Amino acid sequence: MTTIITKPQSSLIESHLKLQTQSIAKSEAKPRLKSLDALRGFDMFWILGGEAIFAALLVLTGWAGFKWFDGQMHHSVWNGFTFYDLIFPLFIFLSGVALGLSPKRLDKLPLPPRLPLYKHAIKRLFLLLLFGVIYNHGWGTGASFAVGDIRYASVLGRIAFAWFFCALLVWHTSLKTQIVTAIVVLVGYALLQAFPMMTLDSSGAFSQTGSINAAVDSLILPGITYQNAAVDPEGILSTIPAVVNGLFGVFVGHFIVKPHVKGEWFKLAVLAASGVALVALGWLISPLIPVNKTLWTSSFTLVSSGWSILFLALFYAVIDVVKVQKWAFFFTVIGCNSIVIYIASSIVNWKYTAQSLFGQLISGLPNNAQALAGVITLLLVQWLVLYWMYKRNIFIKV
Repeated sequence: MTTIITKPQSSLIESHLKLQTQSIAKSEAKPRLKSLDALRGFDMFWILGGEAIFAALLVLTGWAGFKWFDGQMHHSVWNGFTFYDLIFPLFIFLSGVALGLSPKRLDKLPLPPRLPLYKHAIKRLFLLLLFGVIYNHGWGTGASFAVGDIRYASVLGRIAFAWFFCALLVWHTSLKTQIVTAIVVLVGYALLQAFPMMTLDSSGAFSQTGSINAAVDSLILPGITYQNAAVDPEGILSTIPAVVNGLFGVFVGHFIVKPHVKGEWFKLAVLAASGVALVALGWLISPLIPVNKTLWTSSFTLVSSGWSILFLALFYAVIDVVKVQKWAFFFTVIGCNSIVIYIASSIVNWKYTAQSLFGQLISGLPNNAQALAGVITLLLVQWLVLYWMYKRNIFIKV
């Protein structure tokens, strides 16, 4: 059977193939941003057990200064900001950077070439939602068979929604529209929180029970909340401004690959200034809109996005501009399979594995050194598994 292609069809196919060829050539010509994987790995390092290093160093040395560093390894109780509060929004930000480095406009393409990307986006969304539920009920407990006793909101779920909506915006809107969207979301969300239309009580618009977040989660969020609190830290409303963290990443990715910019050091100066400005703006409005991770307030979005830009600028300067890269390999190995090791941290008892391998060695050390040795071996076991995957080019992406 002979297939006949008309001239208009032929032109359409040729233009599509030309577009694909140009896209592939462009991606091959552009080197991968090595600092992106390294910073993603640095971000995950603290979740995998690195947060316990400073407490262990305090036991080993007795230096009171490590108390401050250890304090930064815990979430703020309510209002405020610590380094550990940055880990989650930084990951969302970095997923946005990856989108911004190679933005694809799909709205002008015919439907057939768009479908694979749409299917991938939807599949990724639902897989991360599922993995988030699995993570929530890890550590040997498992999810309940009663659907009302399952916690559906999760870190991975928020990452999924933030990436999904950022991708839709990148694929279907201009950069100007994306910037306007980010501003509208931040302002609108701040007004919604400051003047809530419904609350559970009158304890205050930015309190655990008086916020509109608590009211919405109590009424709409299925299943249970984190620690059965009125407001879930990964609840419904607070997912909306998290999309803006991803959009800030998109803007940075756009800027890094933007042609005709006055050199890499100029880019770094602009990134550093932007990061400082966002942090300052977030704290400037904090008397009106408190910096609060659980509610993911607009001021928290600004502060966390500002620090995310500053960390990326630092890693980009050292790794991609100055080319001092060997030290970052440790983090790169983690960053290349970050989602996998995060899920594994909930369903694999790494402490038991480390204790099984190094327990006798650790018990032979002085008492004040055992805590630090325990942290190091815990991290080592996880890193070696990731290194084994890295050397065999096993990179599991969702």
